[in-house]
Amino acid sequence: MSDTRPKLLIVEDDPGLQRQLRWAYEDYQLFIAGDRQEAIEMLRAETPDVVTLDLGLPPDPDGTTEGFATLAEMLKIKPDTKIIVASGHGARESALDAIAGGAYDFYQKPVDIDELGLIVRRAFHVHALERENARLAETAPEDGRVLGRMITGAPEMMKVARTIERVASANVSILLLGASGTGKELLAQGLHDASPRRNGAFVAINCAAIPETLLESELFGHEKGAFTGAIKMTPGKIEQAQGGTLFLDEVGDIPLPLQVKLLRFLQERVIERIGGRQPIAVDTRIVCATHQDLAAMIAAGSFREDLYYRLAEITVRIPPLRDRPGDPALLARHFLTRFARDMNPQVKGLAPDALAALDAWAWPGNVRELENRMKRAVIMADGKLITAADLDLDDERADGGDVVNLKAAREMADRRAIRRAIARTDGNISGAAKILGISRPTLYDLLKQYQMQN
Repeated sequence: MSDTRPKLLIVEDDPGLQRQLRWAYEDYQLFIAGDRQEAIEMLRAETPDVVTLDLGLPPDPDGTTEGFATLAEMLKIKPDTKIIVASGHGARESALDAIAGGAYDFYQKPVDIDELGLIVRRAFHVHALERENARLAETAPEDGRVLGRMITGAPEMMKVARTIERVASANVSILLLGASGTGKELLAQGLHDASPRRNGAFVAINCAAIPETLLESELFGHEKGAFTGAIKMTPGKIEQAQGGTLFLDEVGDIPLPLQVKLLRFLQERVIERIGGRQPIAVDTRIVCATHQDLAAMIAAGSFREDLYYRLAEITVRIPPLRDRPGDPALLARHFLTRFARDMNPQVKGLAPDALAALDAWAWPGNVRELENRMKRAVIMADGKLITAADLDLDDERADGGDVVNLKAAREMADRRAIRRAIARTDGNISGAAKILGISRPTLYDLLKQYQMQN
């Protein structure tokens, strides 16, 4: 049976320390090299994801020349390798220079096995995150597109897409439930395109964006002279969707008097324009969406129960972006390509710290927020890669959830700040501690206290 444990390469010339580290890392496939040549050979042969590298290697054990040469050569061969450098000479400046040269993190000798173990685990975690994001980008169907325009690789959204495809051919009303910015209109359009009505019109109206006094006219149309300003006959959105699909976004905002008229249409499939007396038969499919709790609105008397059951013959719940693993990175790449073409052609991709930040953020504004952040990042980026700083993902917005007491509030704030700092520095503990204004040991203590080691 093949060994599936993660591969860890230790580049260390001290035999005693080699034995100590070999004993400490039984959970990994361990490879040990004593000099640059051995290290490069093992890197090529075994392709480990994480490397610990002593900067003081022979033939320059008292300096750092050989260590820096090894670091540079390794990153040239396998740029995604997470290399953790060590210096036994108290040369913090050398370690920081190594990080500037592409190293993932550093530790100082004498070695604290627990501390180094935590750095190694986080390195593997960040590497796995980057690999999964890359896999999703490569394997998602048609560059991540489902239902024609919806971009996703997350199992939760793939399940939603399969449901939409399954019900598309049935002549039933669909209610899409999801927070603002989750892609409800895209799903409605995808449902229309997959249905037998695809050759008809797809007509969308946001019921929350139109004043109550105008909404009836927008939906049902009006005859010439029906009211002041009605200078000609105008068909409404329902009539325009003849033979196609009518998408009522934010249906929970329809006022009660208009709900009665909409219910009558759903029952009889006939409308009358405002000011008209001629019944008009309309064959259209209704797809509705809302972010509101319609059950609570029914209980409060602000939404009709009979209308609800007419609209919600099938209900589809859309998960928020924070519950769709891999989608933030997949969508970010899509928006980057779209915006960079016209706004900043030098931008070519996402830096590792940006990928980590995308994964860590709670996305309260969902896909719409991600789109806006990517547009800003593309415009503001100075280099070829968008960073976490370009995305501005370092503020103190809460991830959600109610705060019960001060202790819970402090813990939530600590967790949020730590997660943001680590994401901002691509998992670099030293850099994260500097951002947080605390020492590395204090940050390690907090990671252990809050069980955030992995």
